[in-house]
Amino acid sequence: MFTKILIANRGEIACRVIRTCRRLGIRTVAVHSEADAGALHVALADEAHLIGPAPAAESYLKGERIIAAALASGAQAVHPGYGFLSENAGFAKACAEAGLVFIGPPVKAIEAMGSKSAAKAIMEGADVPLVPGYHGDDQDIETLSRAAVDMGFPVLIKAVMGGGGKGMRVVESAGEIAEALAGAQREAQSSFGDPRVLIERYLRKPRHVEIQVFADGHGNAVHLFERDCSIQRRHQKVIEEAPAPGMTRDLRQRMGDAAVAAAQAIGYQGAGTVEFLLDTDGQFYFMEMNTRLQVEHPVTEMITGQDLVEWQLLVAAGRPLPKGQDDLRVNGHAIEVRVYAETADFMPSTGRLRHLRAPAEGPHVRIDTGVRGGDEVTVHYDPMIAKLIVWDADRDAAIRRLRAALGDYQIVGPTANLAFLGALAAHPAFAAAELDTGFIERHRADLVPAAAPATDRVLALAALQVLMARAAEAAAAASLSGDPHSPWNDCAGWRMNDDNHQNIRFIDGETEVPVTAHYRGDGFVLDLPGGSLAVRGELTAEGDLIADLGGRRLKATVIRHGDDLTILDDGRSHRLTLFDPAARAAGQDAHGGNLTAPMPGKIVAVHVAAGDQVAAGDPLLVLEAMKMEHTIAAPAAGTVSAIHYAVGEQVDDGADLVAFQVEEG
Repeated sequence: MFTKILIANRGEIACRVIRTCRRLGIRTVAVHSEADAGALHVALADEAHLIGPAPAAESYLKGERIIAAALASGAQAVHPGYGFLSENAGFAKACAEAGLVFIGPPVKAIEAMGSKSAAKAIMEGADVPLVPGYHGDDQDIETLSRAAVDMGFPVLIKAVMGGGGKGMRVVESAGEIAEALAGAQREAQSSFGDPRVLIERYLRKPRHVEIQVFADGHGNAVHLFERDCSIQRRHQKVIEEAPAPGMTRDLRQRMGDAAVAAAQAIGYQGAGTVEFLLDTDGQFYFMEMNTRLQVEHPVTEMITGQDLVEWQLLVAAGRPLPKGQDDLRVNGHAIEVRVYAETADFMPSTGRLRHLRAPAEGPHVRIDTGVRGGDEVTVHYDPMIAKLIVWDADRDAAIRRLRAALGDYQIVGPTANLAFLGALAAHPAFAAAELDTGFIERHRADLVPAAAPATDRVLALAALQVLMARAAEAAAAASLSGDPHSPWNDCAGWRMNDDNHQNIRFIDGETEVPVTAHYRGDGFVLDLPGGSLAVRGELTAEGDLIADLGGRRLKATVIRHGDDLTILDDGRSHRLTLFDPAARAAGQDAHGGNLTAPMPGKIVAVHVAAGDQVAAGDPLLVLEAMKMEHTIAAPAAGTVSAIHYAVGEQVDDGADLVAFQVEEG
């Protein structure tokens, strides 16, 4: 077995590998960019090496720097994690040439599966079922368009290289094919350095079911059962569970056999995942093989009791698989959700994690993360904050565990998707296992409801925090003054010839909400939009607010940063701002008539020019951020007054991109 390993990755997968190595007595070496100098994986490793600036292309994708760090540290092997160089055959080959063990499959297996087109040809030879499609080398737009038309719409355009939903477009008609091809090819070039695409028939309501496979260098190959990854947005997985709901013994056997056959067809070794589309008629089709550990591997570990990273290390060290197929069993049910920093429309969100509290871990709850409170989610890397994994005896119990754990999760800073995940976990269709890849779009109105105004309960909790903070500040000032009992140090809202009260004004979205607090002994009576409410509260040592609202006792958390308050209550989050008239007036027209960048990124396409008249929804320009394209569209019919950036230019979050005049009438 190895004595020292370098992890050529970052984030939660680097932390995951480090923890397994520590348990096995293996020393670890981390690599990091300048932006990750204080990252969790750097702190956990036994030593760390700087490999370049923040952009991944200048650090984590620089294979020669990683190999140099491995050699300098005396590491014997390199674990690539997933993403970055994990499926890069050139990097695997360079490791071998440098005398380092690449903890992954052989170079030929990576090459065989690295191209989706080549992979499908190999699978066809191994009698693995394929989705009908065009996988040819001719990338001329006329050839691709003709293939799509001959296939019949809808079709799915996919980048030949890579994965993660990048370089993918669903096309419903011939009129959409040219723009969709151009966008997919740009995204594929940006993400994988290869613009080639393939086209497949798009199945309307398929399930995404994948099989975890493992093979060693002694001719042994097994599968560790299936995972259902059907719930996705932007072709990226959101919820994964094992075993797949409704899986029959026969179907599991056939899919498992097909997956093992796929691995054996390319002389596979190590961990891999064979991904299938499962149609409504029970037919399944090979989609692709990922020649690495998957993000969702923990659910397989939870139901099998196996550590798949340990398996990787054993196989890479030349050992046989720890278990045979007959030794593996499914125990219970596990579900994983990906906690992302993203907005309600699934746009990446950046910023400092000002408050981060995860659920307590134990036999039923596991958290895989690469961040801590105070860390920053940046534009340079994937915005995943953590993976929350739950386990229980059956699916219903696991869903209850998931809902409870999500209710305990607290994140303040960048916008997080906790409310969205909570809505998914609570949805009746999810409970009924009515799963397919269109689940989120079909139930979007339920999962991403329109923003609702703050309730009286939220306003009361916010007001309590403000009042208690003011009291604490006054008490601190009094203790430092020469006369701590002076009435000038009192903040009880004293008024001559009037009831003691304070006026508090919040901004909720664009609405000003007044709250009047009347002092009553050890508490207050609040005048709220819904009426008056008697309240009192106290703060715990952990910073939670124990509140009594009209005789109802509850615990919540209110995080304040400047004038912004985030109220975390019963698994939900609401943001309010203390009213500042001067700042409000100054910002009133700050972006009037302009369309702004929703996040930092690069302009990759401009579709209009100054003076053009456009209709509502027309694409104006395309912004690339975090390797995904985001189209900035006209909010209404009108005229483009100016375009402030050209193709190739970088823009900051909130930058004015387009000056736009809405058509009157």
